[in-house]
Amino acid sequence: MSDANLNQLWARALLEELVRGGVRHAVVCPGSRSSPLALASARTEGVRTWSIIDERCAGFFALGLAKQSRAPVVLVATSGTAGAHFYPAVIEAAMSQVPLVVLTADRPLESQGWGAPQTVPQARFFGEYARLFADVGLPEADDAALVHLRATVARAVAMACRAPRGAVHLNVPFREPLAPTPGSFDAKHLSSRAREGRPGVPLTRIHPPSRLPDAQALEAVRARVAATERGVIVCGPRDENDGFAEAIASLAEATGYPVLAEAASQARYGGGPATVSLYDAMLRHEPFARAHRPELVLRFGGGLTPKGSQAWIDGSGAEVVLFSDEGALFDPAHAAARVVEGSAVAACEALSQGLSRGLGPWARSFLWAEQWTRAALESAFSEDPSLTEMRVAHEVVTALPDGANLFVSSSMPIRDVDAFAPSTGRRLRVLANRGTNGIDGIVSSALGVAAASGRPTVLLTGDLAFLHDVGGLLTARRSGVPLTVVVVNNDGGGIFSFLPIAQAEQARSQYETLWGTPHGVDLSHAAALYQARFRRPDSPASLRSAVAEGLKGGLHLVEVQVAERARNVDLHRQLFARMATALGEGPWL
Repeated sequence: MSDANLNQLWARALLEELVRGGVRHAVVCPGSRSSPLALASARTEGVRTWSIIDERCAGFFALGLAKQSRAPVVLVATSGTAGAHFYPAVIEAAMSQVPLVVLTADRPLESQGWGAPQTVPQARFFGEYARLFADVGLPEADDAALVHLRATVARAVAMACRAPRGAVHLNVPFREPLAPTPGSFDAKHLSSRAREGRPGVPLTRIHPPSRLPDAQALEAVRARVAATERGVIVCGPRDENDGFAEAIASLAEATGYPVLAEAASQARYGGGPATVSLYDAMLRHEPFARAHRPELVLRFGGGLTPKGSQAWIDGSGAEVVLFSDEGALFDPAHAAARVVEGSAVAACEALSQGLSRGLGPWARSFLWAEQWTRAALESAFSEDPSLTEMRVAHEVVTALPDGANLFVSSSMPIRDVDAFAPSTGRRLRVLANRGTNGIDGIVSSALGVAAASGRPTVLLTGDLAFLHDVGGLLTARRSGVPLTVVVVNNDGGGIFSFLPIAQAEQARSQYETLWGTPHGVDLSHAAALYQARFRRPDSPASLRSAVAEGLKGGLHLVEVQVAERARNVDLHRQLFARMATALGEGPWL
């Protein structure tokens, strides 16, 4: 009996159950101890295997694949510290409800604690951020062991996919030899259930609880809506591509409420006639914000990006109803009077029944205000042809064709898209890692989205986030997945210039070193290193041209050098002031 071929049998059973549970992509990092898993990934029908050298890049690439496909993706690492590099992606998966299955190969029990190389305690590597952890044990040519393995894997996939979605972790030890050996493994003594499982379906099918919202709770919300004209629908970041935009548009028409839609909500671009996108500037106009305090707020999606918008909701005294797709709560001020769990689309459809208020003066007041605000934005851009950070966000969105993907980095890019790239009639899928709002793994996440979708994909990122994950370009080159990366380069951490630390007298002498963090890197060298086509546009037209060229295929790096960071703060404040001033003195209702 060959241990190596037993290892192959064990790994094949594991991968079969993953595929039967819905896994279609395996992201594999090179290593020795994980060889059986790598071979099984490459040889198992129904799964596409991606080879990625850097584990941290691999984790975020898998995250992007899963964000786009909404199906579980498997990650494979060898023993030792390799799997630890998945940790940031596992945290983001937990916080943004993205299904991942992490497999860490391990050394056998007799190697643990005795100084064997590349051996660390791997149990519960990811702590509370893993929805489930199991050590599947060493391979055994035994019916009970193989059936238990298959059932454990089936359970793990189900746990990754049930609300709240997230990562699960299976630790998989192997004894040597790890490479397959000549000859066949005699498995005749094993039952068909152990050898093959249940062909076509998981060994153990675990059906999740119903995602339909509670009917009694929806009836109470519907009654509240029917009695309240001054309401708003607020949509934060949301990954699902499940008809949410259409459902929200119908709900807006039924309730008569305007829809305040973030860029990454999947309700802004191609949304309905009640969509309001420039509310960040509108709510900076105090008379307008006071006159439009809602009495009821219907909240969908994740936490809001603009602090001012959240403060306006919190200070309005409105009753807040939070709709939670995945059981996650985005209510830091504890303002929600009611939380309704279950499918947001189903909730919208159910609430819309029996309501037919239409868009009256209340909603139209928001829409008129956005028209004035948008006119001020367009006027400001027409007067000044320079590529400011705000203009870059606006032009990148303008350049995208219908059906394209836009991945947006945290820090300033997501804020600038939210504030200065208003809704359009084109359907765009806008994604971001807003679970933890970090800047790590941005290039790799965007590449995963591109790989899973097969659609034109653009990443808009800042320079520090780009440099933090510049290794993601290696994956792009090796995999051949097309991606256009637009980097806003202000030579450092631009967002810190907006924060109180930038004005703190006691920190002034250390500000540039510790927060501004200038790097002085010529990004054309990164393009050359990874064989990406490089462009450095200096006008809105040339930026749009660069994006359009990138969307034709291949790997493209577009660097936009913008104003000095302190000057960027002034430019933002001036544009916000101009947009808000356009609202005048009212009355608006």
